[in-house]
Parts: sequence; C-alpha cells; structure tokens
Amino acid sequence: MTDHTPGLLWERAAQHADRTAIVDGGRTHDYAELLDASSRVAHTLLDGRSDLDGERVAFMVTPSFQHVAVQWGIWRAGGTAVPLCLSHPPAELAYVLDDADPTVVVGEAAHAGLLEPLVEDRGLRWLRVDDALQGASGPLPTVPLDRPALMIYTSGTTGRPKGVVSTHGNLEAQIGSLVEAWAFSSTDRTVLDLPLHHLHGILNVVGCSLWVGATVEMHARFDAAATWERLASGDLTLYMAVPTIYRRLIDHWTAAGPAERDRLTTGVRGLRLMVSGSAALPVPTMRRWEEISGHTLLERYGMSELGMALSNPLHGDRVAGSVGFPMPGVEVRLVDEDGVEVEGHLPGEIQVRGDTVFLEYWRRPEATAASFTDDGWFRTGDIATRRDGRYRILGRSSVDILKTGGEKVSALDVENVLLGHPGVAECAVVGLADPDWGQRIVAAVVPVEPDLDTDALREWCRGHLAPFKIPKSIHLVDALPRNAMGKVVKATVADQLES
Repeated sequence: MTDHTPGLLWERAAQHADRTAIVDGGRTHDYAELLDASSRVAHTLLDGRSDLDGERVAFMVTPSFQHVAVQWGIWRAGGTAVPLCLSHPPAELAYVLDDADPTVVVGEAAHAGLLEPLVEDRGLRWLRVDDALQGASGPLPTVPLDRPALMIYTSGTTGRPKGVVSTHGNLEAQIGSLVEAWAFSSTDRTVLDLPLHHLHGILNVVGCSLWVGATVEMHARFDAAATWERLASGDLTLYMAVPTIYRRLIDHWTAAGPAERDRLTTGVRGLRLMVSGSAALPVPTMRRWEEISGHTLLERYGMSELGMALSNPLHGDRVAGSVGFPMPGVEVRLVDEDGVEVEGHLPGEIQVRGDTVFLEYWRRPEATAASFTDDGWFRTGDIATRRDGRYRILGRSSVDILKTGGEKVSALDVENVLLGHPGVAECAVVGLADPDWGQRIVAAVVPVEPDLDTDALREWCRGHLAPFKIPKSIHLVDALPRNAMGKVVKATVADQLES
C-alpha cells in the first residue's frame, strides 16, 4: 500500500531535497529550491498575517518551476489555489475572478497587461511572480487536511463553469490512489504537455510525480517535434496526454522519413507507461499509436470532481474502448434512471463514493446537494456499461446519449465507427431536434482529403452500424471546436450544424 504520511506535498518534498524536481527552459530545480521558493511566495502572500485561512488566490503562470512554486506557496500560506487558463480572453477571466472572489491575483509580467485592468477594476491585490519569489521566508501556518486547497473551473459544456473545490485531504487521496495503481516512484521522469488549470496536468502528472520525488520536465506549450525528441531520448519513464496530442504525435511521425521513424519508434519503446485521458480515446488512435510505439495506451476515466475513478490495469490487458476497473480506494456503481443499481450488462449512470470526491461547488449549495445521493454517492452524469468488472463509457447522459426514433444511441460508438474509415481524420456526432425522430443523428467530419464523398461514407456505415445509428447527414468541416483539454465542445458543433 502507498504511504500516505505526511499528507501534504511540501512536507513530502523535504524527503527528496537534493533530487531534481522540475526542469524547464534548460534549467534544473531540486526539491530544496522548490521548498525555498514556495516558502518565499507564501510569506509574501501572508503580508504580515499568520494564515490565509482558505482565502482564494488566483494565479496565471506558464507551466514552469515558478508555476509550482506559486501553487505551493498559496497552499503553504493556508490559501485556496485558483489556477487561471492561459488562453482565456478577458471576459472569461473576469467571470472566474468574479465567481471565485479571490483576495489576491498572482501573475507573470507577460500577463500583466491582461490581468492588471481586471484586478484594478475589482479592487484586488495584484502580485507579480518575480516580486513574490524575492520575498523573505518566515513562519508559516499549519494547514489541516480538511481545508480547501484547489478550485478548478469545469469546462462549462453545459451552463457556466462551476468552481470545483477540493480539500488537501481529497488531493492526498487522489494522488495516493494513482501512485498505487500506476506504481509511481522516485526514479520516474516525465514531460508535461498539458495545461495546469485542469486536474490532468495538476494532479496526474505534476502532483503524483512530486509526491514520490520524481522529475517533471515542463514544456510551456506542446510542440510535437520537441515532445518526440524527449520521448525518443531514453530519459523518460512515463507520459500522459490527451487524444488530440497523440493524434498530433502520430501525424508528426507519419510525416517523417523512414530513418527518422525508426529512431523515434526505437526510442519511445523504452517508456514504462503511456496514458490517455480527459477525452474519449478513439479506438483507431489507440491502435495506430500501438503500431508506431509498441505501447497500448492506458485509458482511464476521471473528473475534476473526483480525480481518477476507473483505470485500465498497469499490468494486464488493456481493452480498446474500455476504461477498466475502479481505482484503489474508490467505490463505483451503475444506477438506472430511478437510482436503482443495475445488474448484468445494462447501461447506467456512473456514481462514485470515497475520500477522493470533492468538497463542494463553490457557492452553489443547491448544485452541490443535487450532485449527491442521500447516502453520499456522487452523480457523474456519465453513462457506462460493465462486463466482467470492466467499464465502458457510452457518453454523458445530456450530450452523448442520443434518442432517435425511440432508440438510444451512443454518439461515441458512432464516432469510433466513422474514425475507422480511411477518409475521416476527426469527427463529432450530435443529436439535433427533429419533429419525427426526437433527435436526428448528424455528424461533423474533418476529412483527410477535402473531396470526401459524404453519401459514400453514409453507405459505408451500413456495413458497420445498425440503420438507426447511421447519421442522417454528414457535414464536412475544417476543424472541430475544442476546449483547452482537447475535448470537442458538442454544443458548439450542434449550433454550427443547425445554422
């Protein structure tokens, strides 16, 4: 079993003081340096106070040593960290600042022009990262495990984003579960290619690595050529990304010459683990990556509200289209529309219970209460089936489970079939309101070549799908709208196809 004591990241870091924690921009930073830098940030944030006592501190810092130092500094001062999305326009940032109601906003000089007017309009304290890091060290508070630690805003695919509040105890449970399931150790080394305002990057990559004394190489932004160089270097042991990144890595490999392909393939085979998450992994992408790299991607299932709940095994068969089994310390069940647990292979909503589940939606008590059953199960809103203990996601009940002519159809199943056609690069399947069918199944397709025959594609589908699952129409598009984690924003797809 994983050692869960001490239960705070910075307390554990003291055990690895002289090990390399973070590499960015060619510079190497050890755990002792991270502890010193985060202590300075914390003391600067306190500004003479003894404890922030859970106050929210928003911060906008490029993935880097400084980003982690600021996040840890907020925690060590007793505050709740609210990471801001680097790509958000002013209106989106303003929404988060208004909703989170922070007392302080920390930012890099590069973002000052964007943030300072928003901070000034709201009468908040503005603190530049460089100034925070140059502060003096001093006494810091004792932070309890039940204190709020992190507020992440959901992607907002249905309604405005909500602040998901997790405690230090929640984060400890989430990290402990992953470290045990995926066998993280101090000898691991990984590359971060994910944004740090979502749990995938914050927890799965950075949090788990720093918990065990491993090393994280941070890229400010994803670049396929740079990532391939690191994957093929022989230095890395694991890598985690979203399906969109794996597709871009496949494209880069495909465009390379034969000798370069051989070099990349030989190098990447040395990693011990490669993981995909944050969006459904198309089966063709999984199979193509296995052909190129020799790795069967480990697909898992999680949410901002609970960390990771399900995972394919580290050792054992990883089944395409499956997200595996419940994680250590996590209870999972499937229930029908009446809340009754389903048996056999019937579909049901995934519900989760355990210490990993978040505390609350920020200042939304009604939404929080509605998300839990009376006996403490969190309602995910995702539909799945279970066979031999393995779970397979059918989609979100509100977005991906379509009802047409009295039949229920998983949009993800239709998408996986379409992606099996050689002329389809990407696709999204949605349901549009229809007076006869209830919902009319339609598909937006990014073609490999612009002259893809959509009628021929629909005819091809007849050999792979039941008639009621075949899209009534297929529309060619240049690109699919995606959020920062690479998830297709299906509400936008539907709006585009209706217009």
